Amino acid sequence: MRNSTALLLRESAIDLTRRDATPRPRTFDAEAMTIEAVIASTTPVRRRDARGDFMEVLDPAGLDLGVTRGASVLDSHQQGGIDNVLGTIDDVWIDGSEVVARLRFSSRPEIAPVVTDIRNGIIRNLSVGYQVDEWRAGKDANGVRTMTAVRWSVREASFVAVPADPTARTRAANDDRAIRELGRRVGVSTARIDTLIELGASITDARAAFLQDVIDRSVVVRSGREHHNVITLDNPETFVRAAGEALYQRIAPSATPSGPARQYLGLRIADLAGETLRRNGINVSGMSAETMITRALHSTSDFALILADTVGRTLRAAYQAAPSGIRQLARETTAADFRKKSRLQLDASGFKLAKVNEGGEFTMGTMEEAGESYAVDSYGKIFGISRKALVNDDLGAFADLSRRLGQAAGAFEAQFLVDLLVAQSGDGPDMSDGNPLFDATHGNVAASGAVPSETTLSAARLAMRKQTGQGGGLISVTPRYLLAPPDMETACEKLLTQVQAVTTDGVNPFARLSLIIEPRLTDTKRWYVVADPAEIDGLEYAYLAGAPGPQIETRAGFEVDGVQVKVRLDFGGGFVDWRGWYSNAGQ
Repeated sequence: MRNSTALLLRESAIDLTRRDATPRPRTFDAEAMTIEAVIASTTPVRRRDARGDFMEVLDPAGLDLGVTRGASVLDSHQQGGIDNVLGTIDDVWIDGSEVVARLRFSSRPEIAPVVTDIRNGIIRNLSVGYQVDEWRAGKDANGVRTMTAVRWSVREASFVAVPADPTARTRAANDDRAIRELGRRVGVSTARIDTLIELGASITDARAAFLQDVIDRSVVVRSGREHHNVITLDNPETFVRAAGEALYQRIAPSATPSGPARQYLGLRIADLAGETLRRNGINVSGMSAETMITRALHSTSDFALILADTVGRTLRAAYQAAPSGIRQLARETTAADFRKKSRLQLDASGFKLAKVNEGGEFTMGTMEEAGESYAVDSYGKIFGISRKALVNDDLGAFADLSRRLGQAAGAFEAQFLVDLLVAQSGDGPDMSDGNPLFDATHGNVAASGAVPSETTLSAARLAMRKQTGQGGGLISVTPRYLLAPPDMETACEKLLTQVQAVTTDGVNPFARLSLIIEPRLTDTKRWYVVADPAEIDGLEYAYLAGAPGPQIETRAGFEVDGVQVKVRLDFGGGFVDWRGWYSNAGQ
């Protein structure tokens, strides 16, 4: 019994990091006793550790949803007793760059006044405590140090009197009146005003949204109707997204639909076709499912767009889940157009400070530049979904085709990067100095091939530590990954287990070395040691700006009786530096 008590005390004393969260008072469900809140986002927060200031980023994809679900909702972070428990995190899901949770309150009479104040917006400050299990170090576009939580969980959420950040707050109580008054003055619809208030917008948010509305009124779309940036189902774009999301939920029942999508949940494909016709003034009374689908395909683009939205969601889910070892070793960027993308590396390793005597002048210094380039190209395919599949409400036509296409897109990108790596019989592509990626002049290739061992790994690390920049100064590259083909997986695992058997990092020579297996490597002997792409440039890939990953377009089929879906991928990649990669031909 004594041991059990100690365990509980240790658990309750976990040192949690805290962040402000944003409750949504308008989402309160009196019957279910629930309310929604944005509990985390990718917005960087300034922190400080022994090394100084850094920007902390929470990666929604790294959140442990299972641990977060069921976490307690507390009063002011008080972990000392169950009387402080107000409820629980009933559910949690990722919505774009935000993590949204549904909080369910207890029905205990003593906390009823607190719940009432939360419902009425009187208690409006919410803070979450979270624990990070794995960090990824890096730098942002401005060179500021970042620490990204790539494996983390929310352990508790608390309603507090004063938020951790005094400048962070939810919408003021009188914002409703201010938003309505401002909306009337600029002439936006009542529905638009109600939607913003429902979403918990502040007066600042509303002012920005109304300004965008005024700008959008001058834009006439192809249908001749005015197009507003309105988050209501009157907006064609919002309707398409909501209907596509509802159709996708039938394919992936575990997906959590948004509010606008809920009214279309469970509808058949023909029902959605009929809805698009009704929205365009076409009477569907007495129409068969086949007739509605045929008319919808040829009378309005909304129906094809709904199908595209559904296909796109399924495709992206499969694309993001496609396994790839080599992509973990590359840095993602964007390209503004299809011209060659030049990467300039400013190297300060040879930039040395010189003594300035009293009354003396500062001497001029230079920074060396090295340039590599690559271009983004377009790749794609068209496939059709037959009218028969649509009439039969065959969602397998969406799920199977789009899932396989998403996996194929992910596999294409991985193979593209592998082909770069193994070009020219394993020496890699030629760099701007005329030598291949792996070359003795670059100091990044073993003189003779050998299997991975403590000796050969030490040689690889030494070579990387001795790398110099363009200016001639040491840059001391740190090995981070061991990349190998699947044929070497067991041997490499045994090796790393052997050298990591001691738990003290001080006597473990490769404590930070992680094994990456890339199944597309066909050379069964060659292996690589790679630095963290966040530390030094190396392998890089890019998408066309604004179009990351595969993109979907649709149209009513002409060659096929149904709908045609075009998948396009604007993608490219290349090695922009050799210093972070080391190769051993093996034996």
